Amino acid sequence: MTDRILTLDVGGTKIAAGLVDPDGTIVHRGQRPTPRGDAEAVWAAVESLLTELQSDADGTVTAVGISSAGPVDLPGGTVSPVNIAAWRRFPIVQRTADVTGVPVRLGGDAVCMAMAEWWLGAGRGAQFMLGMVVSTGIGGGLVLDGAPYHGRTGNAGHVGHVVVEPDGPLCPCGGRGCVEMVASGPHLARWAHAHGWQAPADADAKALAEAAANGDPVGLRAFRRGAQALAAMLASVAAVCDLDFVVIGGGVAKAGAVLFDPLREALTTYAGMDFIRDLRVQPAELGGDAGLVGAAYLANLARS
Repeated sequence: MTDRILTLDVGGTKIAAGLVDPDGTIVHRGQRPTPRGDAEAVWAAVESLLTELQSDADGTVTAVGISSAGPVDLPGGTVSPVNIAAWRRFPIVQRTADVTGVPVRLGGDAVCMAMAEWWLGAGRGAQFMLGMVVSTGIGGGLVLDGAPYHGRTGNAGHVGHVVVEPDGPLCPCGGRGCVEMVASGPHLARWAHAHGWQAPADADAKALAEAAANGDPVGLRAFRRGAQALAAMLASVAAVCDLDFVVIGGGVAKAGAVLFDPLREALTTYAGMDFIRDLRVQPAELGGDAGLVGAAYLANLARS
């Protein structure tokens, strides 16, 4: 009988679960749409997945790893995902332990993504790495000296709110000029529409990437602008954390060369210090599996 980790990946659109072998292989999956009801309605979807996968386990579930959208509070074992309004300081660790009867380890979704890419993906071998997602929002997680770095509350690496335009637009976080307001998918598309992109009003960043790949000048300008903002942020974070590697996933990263070519070019301007001049930036490899795999790694780490 094989010992396995039961993992959860909690997001605003869907809640995914998996049974993960010690080598990181996901051997069983489940998924539910994230309910729009009250806190208990959301919890009911989580509980049904926990019960389903634990009963389907061909072996022993020894721990649960949870990847959750944030903010998270690791000391308190609670989560307050921005995109799940019903959950504010929701005690997910205790509730999960009550259902499963095994130890539970919580991590922010970006930290879990970073650990997964460091363990089995594009970041294998990197010791000082930022794993980040550029999609509807921008998030990040840090691996420092080969170990996850959570920070004081569990929210370290939240790079989407690094300021790149001091006089830039107000951000929902309460700040101004955050990189998320420039380089996230919705803001790339919004800027392009405002600057003459000839596309339907509901055309999104995926459509913009396709247009840019086909040589659309506004699309190319939009991605160049976003890439410059990301490069400024990355150079700053790399200087603070002495990084050697960055892995980028998420929907916007699927644009490929349209994003990565101007990003790497801009880094040559912003990354001036000798110790970050050779900072490597690569696309993520694990896609939607990263949260489940990273949560399993964190749970295993807690047991060792």
